[in-house]
Amino acid sequence: MESIVHRKVEVNGVKMHVAEKGEGPVVLFLHGFPELWYSWRHQILALSSLGYRAVAPDLRGYGDTEAPPSITSYTAFHLVGDVVALIDSLGVDKVFLVAHDWGALIGWWLCMFRPDRIKAYVCLSVPFRPYIARDPKLRPVDAFRAAYGDDYYVSRFQEPGKMEAEMEQVGIPYVFKNILTSRQTGPPILPKGEYGTGFNPNTPDTLPSWLSEEDLAYYVTKFQKTGFTGGLNYYRNLNLNWELLAPWTGVGISNVPVKFITGDVDLVYTSPGVKDYIHGYFKKDVPSLEEVVVQEGVGHFNNQEAAEDVSNHIYDFIKKY
Repeated sequence: MESIVHRKVEVNGVKMHVAEKGEGPVVLFLHGFPELWYSWRHQILALSSLGYRAVAPDLRGYGDTEAPPSITSYTAFHLVGDVVALIDSLGVDKVFLVAHDWGALIGWWLCMFRPDRIKAYVCLSVPFRPYIARDPKLRPVDAFRAAYGDDYYVSRFQEPGKMEAEMEQVGIPYVFKNILTSRQTGPPILPKGEYGTGFNPNTPDTLPSWLSEEDLAYYVTKFQKTGFTGGLNYYRNLNLNWELLAPWTGVGISNVPVKFITGDVDLVYTSPGVKDYIHGYFKKDVPSLEEVVVQEGVGHFNNQEAAEDVSNHIYDFIKKY
């Protein structure tokens, strides 16, 4: 990891931390919640060795990137604006995009708003879902309220400081160990006062082979400094994003070649209706979708758990373009 270069760039009003390695066409990696550039450590090394310039930022509100205090500084347009400005700073017109979890959502928005900046998109875990951006019947937070109850989603996630306090109560090391090692299928439901059991009721005493104590310590050290507020503010803008994205009602992804990769025990893939969507209407919403890969026995953090396989899939796809 010593060979990875770290620097700060000014993008869209925030100072963004960027990790990069290699020379050649740019492959830009966007992480999810609660992650960092570090989630792409394996892919940075793999792709840079294959003739690419691998670039992975800490997104707004995470790690060594600045975290604006206002909740409304984390809308879809702020997040996409950061990435477009980052691409500009790299001195290239287009990049290959690879993204996971919340980064995947930003990736879909980038393909909608600025397809001129993306050569091809490899999306991990989170498919393009019409209800996120344009369902005229139900606002996103109302959908979560209907599924999980007001106390779970509206109060505990939307109320500033509430979920952060519950995470602090059980301790940041436990939060990360619990989330990253989870094999529970379906959406995470976090019982009140029992944060950890919602993700992984059987948190192991030892880490899986793909996650070392050093890896865990890196995440813990960074989040002990920053807390989780920046990342949680992404969720606190779901309804606002729903309103802001109204002009794109009915717009799919057709101008960017797409490959989608997920694990068959991913908590998103196994959530109600998602599997049927991915193998059904997904292609209608994303006509440029070329391939869907489902990794057997792999969970949500597939870029870390099945790192070599994911790196190979990325390379096999982007080398065509």
